[in-house]
Amino acid sequence: MITYITDCHDGNARARLSIRIGTLFGQAPTIVAADGPDPESFAALTLLDCLQALDLLGEEGHPTITLLNIAPRDGVWPNGVPFCFFRYGKHLVASTFNTRVLSLVRRELGIDHVYVTDIREAVTAAGFAPGEVEKIAGTQFRSLWYLPLLAKWVADGRAVPATQTAVPEPLDDEPVVAVVDNFGNCKLDQRLDLVPGTTLPVAQRNDDGSTTIVDVTCYPHLTAVPRNAPGIVPGSSGTGFTELVIRGGSAAGAFGLQPGDTLLERAAEKVA
Repeated sequence: MITYITDCHDGNARARLSIRIGTLFGQAPTIVAADGPDPESFAALTLLDCLQALDLLGEEGHPTITLLNIAPRDGVWPNGVPFCFFRYGKHLVASTFNTRVLSLVRRELGIDHVYVTDIREAVTAAGFAPGEVEKIAGTQFRSLWYLPLLAKWVADGRAVPATQTAVPEPLDDEPVVAVVDNFGNCKLDQRLDLVPGTTLPVAQRNDDGSTTIVDVTCYPHLTAVPRNAPGIVPGSSGTGFTELVIRGGSAAGAFGLQPGDTLLERAAEKVA
């Protein structure tokens, strides 16, 4: 099984990615769009959830391959950040070396190092001609021309030049909305370990740009939340990461939240 989480997800890109991976591996990938205002937080939580889902099989499963591409060209790296790979048990992940994207698997799964590659070095070692090396290294669409090759080489057990590199420890940041699901539930990127019956001050963004602090009650699970009322519950993502919900409604809509937003009262100072 091959899953590709990427911020290159328009119809043209999806068609090209599907064909290239299908040709290399003999099967088309499941392409997951990392869209919205904060694709990094979406990708981080989705990667963690995908890898944790492998532990819930209850029996021996097939090896999987997950590709991940979140690569803004911010000028720090020539032609974008490098690509890396790591294994989680018998499962392979090939990804851009984006420390925020890797932060949750670092914190929750103990993936504290990855193997970072240099495109020119890796493609040269694979026997490509100089002109092909430069084409692959210099393309705008490296996640099409290089990342699937990297995954294929590692999956096949071929030696790939790479440098073992530490994944920085995540900062102890405020909880951030990583994903807004189709119900409008706001999935956070951490577990808050709150006691049912207590309240949490949540920063609600208003249409006029102001912020209102709303004390939201914590509940043990979604069905304990009164209908049409907000609640804080342990969610289904991560290791029971916290979610802001409205039973029967959209918490994201009611609180004006989107991926990348901080949740707590102290976030109001940043919004005001």
